[in-house]
Amino acid sequence: MKTESIAATTGMGAVDLAVTDGDRALRFYRDYVGLTPLPSPDGAIRLGAGARELVVLHPDAKRPVVPRTSGLYHLALLVPDRRELARVIARLGRLGWDQYPTDHVMTKANYLSDPDGNGIEIYTESPEDGTMGFGNGTFVAYGKDGTPRSGRDPIDLEELFSHLGSDDRLDQAMPAGTKMGHIHLHVSDVDDALRFYHDLVGFDVMGHVPGVGFVSAGGYHHHVGLNTWAGQGAPPAPAGSAGLRRYTIELPAKGDLHDVVGRLEHGGVQVVEEAGGLAAIDPSANRVLFRVA
Repeated sequence: MKTESIAATTGMGAVDLAVTDGDRALRFYRDYVGLTPLPSPDGAIRLGAGARELVVLHPDAKRPVVPRTSGLYHLALLVPDRRELARVIARLGRLGWDQYPTDHVMTKANYLSDPDGNGIEIYTESPEDGTMGFGNGTFVAYGKDGTPRSGRDPIDLEELFSHLGSDDRLDQAMPAGTKMGHIHLHVSDVDDALRFYHDLVGFDVMGHVPGVGFVSAGGYHHHVGLNTWAGQGAPPAPAGSAGLRRYTIELPAKGDLHDVVGRLEHGGVQVVEEAGGLAAIDPSANRVLFRVA
């Protein structure tokens, strides 16, 4: 039976994280990452860019992220251009926070972790520089002239910082065009995860090599990354740990949401009403909220 594809304009919504210290996490996501605090009707701390909610912090964890468990590898904030990525990298550098700017050829990415160990990627698209994908059982990357690239080189920071003007403020918040580009998960088994995200949810498989799978809607390089780098069979994090509470997949219309929920229920997955949408749990105990954008 052919899997029905999820709606092509499906995208990612807010990611909910458990943290141990709400004040510290708020300062980090506001002052270091550059998100803007948003009104919150409950005890959660909501942050975003413009009016778009991107990260929701729940300050009720009793311990930091526990390694070698399933859950968040990183959430990935997509900024509109190289200038905004340069602003973030320069700000983090000035503040002395560990970061790893990496050139994936078709994207320019920066990796860091919050004070509890929740992984974060901040990136911008750069398809004009070439491509990166899967081939011969591994990752492959090529420059715009077709020459092989590692896809993991350090970013040329001199070129990147040339996009900042002398009057650019490093403490300026992320712009309204920022969105959640993708999420990357530690899973216990990639094949089990692909059966959930491809066969039932309906994402297209963009690449699958041992220990890694990428799925997306509408031909995007990936909306959800899956890996077993925390260990094949990695268990869920123990209760009370910092880490992924929930992430959101946003569908364009009610009919698209009903299609996904129908496939999940037909596949024996329990779906419950939650936060203005419908939530399910993947085979690695990651909670997914599906709702209309």
